[in-house]
Amino acid sequence: MKIAFLTAGGIAPCLSASIGGLIHEYNTLAPDAELIGYLNGYHGLLLGASYTFPKSVREKCEVFYRFGGSPIGNSRVKLTNVKDCEKRGLVQPGQNPLKVAADQLVKDGVRILHTIGGDDTNTTAADLAQYLHEHGYELTVVGLPKTVDNDVYPIKQTLGAWTAAEQGARFFRNIANENTTSYRQLIIHEVMGRHSGWLTAATAYDYRQSLHQYDWLPEALLHHVRWDIDAVWVPEMDVDMESETERLLKKMDAHDSVNIFLAEGAGTETIVRDKEANGEEVKRDAFGHVRLDEMDVGKWFANHLKGALKAEKVLVQKSGYFARSAAPNHRDLQLIKHSCSAAARGALDGISGVAGLDEDNGGAMSIIAFPRIKGGKPFDVDEPWFTEMLEAIGQPKGARLETH
Repeated sequence: MKIAFLTAGGIAPCLSASIGGLIHEYNTLAPDAELIGYLNGYHGLLLGASYTFPKSVREKCEVFYRFGGSPIGNSRVKLTNVKDCEKRGLVQPGQNPLKVAADQLVKDGVRILHTIGGDDTNTTAADLAQYLHEHGYELTVVGLPKTVDNDVYPIKQTLGAWTAAEQGARFFRNIANENTTSYRQLIIHEVMGRHSGWLTAATAYDYRQSLHQYDWLPEALLHHVRWDIDAVWVPEMDVDMESETERLLKKMDAHDSVNIFLAEGAGTETIVRDKEANGEEVKRDAFGHVRLDEMDVGKWFANHLKGALKAEKVLVQKSGYFARSAAPNHRDLQLIKHSCSAAARGALDGISGVAGLDEDNGGAMSIIAFPRIKGGKPFDVDEPWFTEMLEAIGQPKGARLETH
C-alpha cells in the first residue's frame, strides 16, 4: 500500500508535526506501507514531484514535532482554476488539472491521500476525490484542518491556531516596549484573519494575560496602562470610527500611547472600495481572495488615525509570519496527535473527509464529510472571555455584522 501526504496553503504551527503524527500512526497501523510526500502541495502532485520517507526518518518521526513550517513544502494551487495552472506551467494548454492530478495518483499507485491545509486545500481534495470516484479509481482522501484563523465549519478548533495566538502575544510583548521611544505613540498590531477575528481576539487575550507576569512599578513610570491594549477590532463587529477615535484620543491624552489589535480582514471591503475608486488594481490569488499582504490594512488605518489622535509617531507591526511559522505548543501538539490518529484510522477504514472536532456532534473527534467543510466561519463576538476583555479595556461592543 502507498500512502501520500501533501501540505498546502499558507504555513501554520501544525504542518511538520502533522507529518510526524501521521508517520507515527502508520508505523503502528500499517508498518509495511510506503509513505510519500508530494512536494509543495498540489504543485508537486501535478508535476509528479515526490519524496519517499525512508525507514531512518520513520524511526525518528518525533523530530517533526519540534519544527514549524512544512518539510515537504507548500503552495497555493486550485485544481479547478485551469487558467492559473496553465499560467504557472503546472499543466499543458487544454489539459484538465484534475485529470493530471488523478493520473499521477494512479501512476504512483496511491491508495490513501492525506491533505493538510485549510478549507481551500480540503475542498480541492474533495473535488479530486469526486473526480477519481467518477472515473472509477477509488482513493481515500482524509484531510487535516490547518488554519491559524480557526474559521472552518463545522470544526471547533483548527490545528495551529492556539499556537499562533500564543506566538502573536509573545511578538507584541516586545513590540509594546516601542511606546517608550516617543510621546503620543500609536502602535497598530496587525494580526492575520481574513474573515474571522478569532486569532486577533485570542492573541489580544493571551497578551493581556501575560501582563500579569510583570512586576509593575508605577512610581518608576512602569505602569501597565501603557502596555495594555486600547482597542481590538475584528471583522465581525461594526466599529464606529467616530466614537472610537474620540475614545482613543482620551487614552492618548492620558498616557501618551495607544495600542490597537487589528484583524487584517477588518475594514477590507472599505479599503478595496477606496482603492478601486482611485483606479488602483486589487490583486487576488488563485482562489479569488484579495491578497491581504498587499493591502496594508494596518497602514491604511494608521494614516486615518494619525492626525485624529494627534500621534507624534505611528508604528504598524504584523505578527503573521512570526506566529504562523512556529512549532506547535503543547496544547496544539496534543490536538494534532489526536487528529492524526483519527485520520489514519479513518483512512484505513476507507472513510474520506476531514479529521476534526465536530461542532455538530458535541465537539467529538470524527471524520467529517467533505461537503460539510466550509471556510469563513465567523468568530463569535459574544464569547464571554471576549466581551469581558472589551469591557476591561473600555471598548464598547460594536454591532454584530452579518456573517461572510
